[in-house]
Amino acid sequence: MSLISRDDPAHSRTLRGPDALAAWMLLAAALFSVFIMLGNWQVRRLHWKLNLIHDVATRVHAPPVAAPGPGQWPQIASGQQQYLHVSLHGRFLEGEQTLVHGASTDGYGFWVIAPLRTDGGFIVLVNRGYIPDALPGTQAYLKAAPPTGEVTLTGLLRFSEPGGGFLRPNQPAKGLWYSRDVSAMAAAHGLPPAQVAPYFVDADAVPAPTDSRTWPRAGLTVTHFPNNHLGYLITWYLMALMVAAGTLYVGREEYRLRRQVRSESSGTHKPR
Repeated sequence: MSLISRDDPAHSRTLRGPDALAAWMLLAAALFSVFIMLGNWQVRRLHWKLNLIHDVATRVHAPPVAAPGPGQWPQIASGQQQYLHVSLHGRFLEGEQTLVHGASTDGYGFWVIAPLRTDGGFIVLVNRGYIPDALPGTQAYLKAAPPTGEVTLTGLLRFSEPGGGFLRPNQPAKGLWYSRDVSAMAAAHGLPPAQVAPYFVDADAVPAPTDSRTWPRAGLTVTHFPNNHLGYLITWYLMALMVAAGTLYVGREEYRLRRQVRSESSGTHKPR
């Protein structure tokens, strides 16, 4: 009887040396840890997203409250007032509207942003709604002219969108806007910074009295947030389970082959 060696071709695979086996185990441990951490992170993201969806749904459908005044502006950045349902009363400032490129459920076009001076003395930029890209610029402004006199409206409080993005930055000098950057739009129209709220308001939809195609069309704020975190966390945990199962399989095979090698190495050759 011959002894079994690591290089015996009769084996389905060769035994790993100590260094190779240690490297394999270290790699498996690292992958398992990474997948578990990613799964745990998705668990936290899932709880965060569920809380966000609940909070937004609660705020959106709650009765409107007075829009935050200057005394409350320092707390705006905390995130607790995003999508808060608010009410405004005041007058729109004439000749200060801004068209911001954007997409809505009705297609690509512009958001019409107009400053409103409230009866509290501060100014809030109001997203009056969407107009399609097909409307010529001058006609768009005419059709989107804000109402005169005192107005009362409701809408959702939204955070400012600074910059405009890497690929399409805002260009105030050319009148090109790709994000609703409150401070930049206020500066472009010469509005006093201390009087401008650090947020804007997406106006609620109002019934069109005669023409359903009246522009701008408000009430198109998207408050549905995709929630794929459950699928992600299941994927990461399954990958961690696969690594663990693979490691156990390799360990079992190594143990079996080593026992076989020791068993055959301890045998004796019988004389013919």
